Amino acid sequence: MSSVREIQEAFEKLSPKEKSTLTAWLQSQEEPVMSQTQKAVLLARLDQAAHDLDSGKGIPLEQVRGMVGEWAAR
Repeated sequence: MSSVREIQEAFEKLSPKEKSTLTAWLQSQEEPVMSQTQKAVLLARLDQAAHDLDSGKGIPLEQVRGMVGEWAAR
């Protein structure tokens, strides 16, 4: 019997909560895959953000730190 088959059989014996926990863990182990287009868009946005910050646009770091608590409370 192959290891994959054994894992599949063991998976079927898990409770729904255990299946959910294992599924979440397995997904966290996957390497994120970005397409070349996604990568190019991300890099362009990071370049723009750096340019904006260098030119004085944006929110001061202390203000952002103050906002993090509000974001986390949502």
